[in-house]
Amino acid sequence: MKPLKIFLPPLILLVCGTITFWLTVLKKEPERRDPPPVTTRVDAVRLQKRDFPVFLESQGTVRARTESTLIPEVSGSIVEISSAFRSGEFFEEGDVLLKIDPRDYGTALVVAEAALAQAQLRLAEEEARVEQAIRDWEKLGAGEEPGPLVLRKPQLAEAKQSAGSAEAKVEEARRDLERTQIKAPYAGRILEKRVDVGQYVTPGTVLARIYAVDYAEIRLPLSNRQLSFINLPELYRGESATAGKNRPKVTLKALFGQQEYTWKGRIVRTEGSIDTRSRQLFVVAQVKNPYGRSQADRPPLKVGMFVKAEIEGNVMKDVFTVPRSALREGRDVLLIDEENKLAKRSVEILWSDQENIVVGDSLRTGEVLCLTPLSFAAEGAPVDPQIQGEAVAEGEGNGGDEARNWQGGENERGVAGKPKGKKKGPS
Repeated sequence: MKPLKIFLPPLILLVCGTITFWLTVLKKEPERRDPPPVTTRVDAVRLQKRDFPVFLESQGTVRARTESTLIPEVSGSIVEISSAFRSGEFFEEGDVLLKIDPRDYGTALVVAEAALAQAQLRLAEEEARVEQAIRDWEKLGAGEEPGPLVLRKPQLAEAKQSAGSAEAKVEEARRDLERTQIKAPYAGRILEKRVDVGQYVTPGTVLARIYAVDYAEIRLPLSNRQLSFINLPELYRGESATAGKNRPKVTLKALFGQQEYTWKGRIVRTEGSIDTRSRQLFVVAQVKNPYGRSQADRPPLKVGMFVKAEIEGNVMKDVFTVPRSALREGRDVLLIDEENKLAKRSVEILWSDQENIVVGDSLRTGEVLCLTPLSFAAEGAPVDPQIQGEAVAEGEGNGGDEARNWQGGENERGVAGKPKGKKKGPS
């Protein structure tokens, strides 16, 4: 039993060491395999050339085309006001807005007419005396030339001047009587009322502030960059304001509560100078009949309202439209080559807005643009491009032989295969 205790531990150690040696040294090396390449599925679009309409974005405040201050030309107490003589009320051209006490002016007209009648009577008498003097001289003059006093010419001239003066005073009195009725000079609206019944007014007293309602105008600033994309109705010396001028269309938008409403108008003129503070040129948009009820049942375009404007600019011919989300690091886009790998390219941006950028010769018709924003996009990384849900096979990503052979310089320009969007303003 004693020899067993002596040899058993070394035997166990020998067996364990043999097993360990077999497991570590003599085991078969596992087969090494490369991991499958990781491809990212991305949305893409094939570039096509199209025309892109530019829309310039601006904003401004609505104002009346014509605004006036009502001031009386005669003195007196206000005896009557019209129902339209209230702030916010409408009136038509020729409507009597208020009346000043006419009694004193009616009396003055009667006195002036009486003086005119006396002057006309004196003129008639003097004309009769002149005729009598001519007949008397023909009988007693012995063929000599009569003097002016003999024929009463100075007296006749003075009588005519007196009659003319009396007639002018009658006209003046009649005008003063008519001026006791303050009439509307045009169809408009009361902006601010200053007087009421019983108040005594004199020439120079402000009765009310009014404005015309035939048109509304909005001053819209445009930057120097925006001006290169629109043909404005400039006015030159010696030309009329409406002589053959192209008037761009403009769409105005404003919020009433939670609802947005739109109005259509046109740019009718530009202001005569550049604003020295902002270095911008102001153009004037005009909307016809802003207070008329429309089929859209929208509210009126009121004076003082803040609106946003989209001005129709020029149409850019044969360019590419790229979604702004596809732009990386300022001026780079990701294209997909014929092996379905990413390729970065810097582009020249001709125009940009909140949704799109417009690119010229930096891209090529038929190339595939990656639309999916990738946080870490390595040059040459494989992708699985999808155009409208359909996969792009290898060899189709470069747009064919025409794009493969392109080396820059003059070439066709196109637009991304995406529905044309409105250009709203520069970024």
